[in-house]
Amino acid sequence: MKKILFLAHHRIDRSPGQRYRFEQFFDYLESKGLECYLANIINEEDEKALYESKNILKKIKIGLNSYKRRWIHTSRIEDFNLVVIYREVLPTKSIYFENYIRKKNIPIVYDFDDAIWVKDVSEVNKKISFLKDEKKIEKILPFCKHVTCGNEYLASFARNFNSNVTIIPSTVDTDKYKPIKSNNHDEKIKIGWVGSHTTVKHFNLLFDVYLFLKKKYKNKLEFILIGDENYHNIELGIQGIKWDNNKEVELFNSFDIGIMPIPNNEWSKGKCGMKGLLYMSVGTPTVMSSVGMNKKIIENGKNGYLANSSSDWIEILSKLIESKTLRDKIGLKGRETILKNYSKKVVKEIYYNLYTSLMK
Repeated sequence: MKKILFLAHHRIDRSPGQRYRFEQFFDYLESKGLECYLANIINEEDEKALYESKNILKKIKIGLNSYKRRWIHTSRIEDFNLVVIYREVLPTKSIYFENYIRKKNIPIVYDFDDAIWVKDVSEVNKKISFLKDEKKIEKILPFCKHVTCGNEYLASFARNFNSNVTIIPSTVDTDKYKPIKSNNHDEKIKIGWVGSHTTVKHFNLLFDVYLFLKKKYKNKLEFILIGDENYHNIELGIQGIKWDNNKEVELFNSFDIGIMPIPNNEWSKGKCGMKGLLYMSVGTPTVMSSVGMNKKIIENGKNGYLANSSSDWIEILSKLIESKTLRDKIGLKGRETILKNYSKKVVKEIYYNLYTSLMK
């Protein structure tokens, strides 16, 4: 049986990027005779130190432990027929292990779903940002057997260093993510956003819009923020809700409208629109900033909406707030788009055929 080693940062079912880029395909690949092994370097205890604590010594210790874990992971690298690297082997400047694998003549697939060559450091990790090198991707791409990425913007960058590039959009398990009919909705229209403490700054981009709508519709409107339980805002009446994998489909279904505001910059152009795809998958009408991949996913006014300015956001959200018929119509078209273009079922065979064609 052929074996694939996936090198990523997080344990299984912890990172949305990992889940939607490769973890959700493990069952299918194994049913086709490919053994899949995920080797992660960050455990649950490490996460608390990395993403919550400002203790630099703890973070440096985690970095050193990461080297040790990668030594173990690659000690029997010859047992594998293919290695898939998601973004980077280590969260530091080092590309030692990438080079080590290459020298062992194990074919490498490099996968990424963000503009990771652009500097984007969270507030709690700014003091250790000197340990990172965003440009190291330029050193890794040339010696990879193949490169997979989530959109054309990322692919255009990758082609500067490797001609073997395949665009595979991030996808949703549409058997799991689907509309749930409920009669429990109260009269309030719920505008929802899902993210993390590192991306909540994007939610806040529209703060003035939220205030305007709150004053306009008063108690008819409610805002829901999921993914950062420490977020709270008295003016909007928001207390952040902790993310819960076991309730994710229920959480997405709890929205009447899903929003994805992002800034128009180089980092955002590399985003694969995953937040919007998840809203759409459960039939929630979706409004996204008119940036990057979002413009490919959304046909404005047909399966969702694109907004460029505060006035756009106010106009679009007001229409959706005031019309359940419109919400239902847009939500249905959004779901159809996911089933046709962004379902796990659409791309699983692409992964299988690509991986098997590259194996030693």
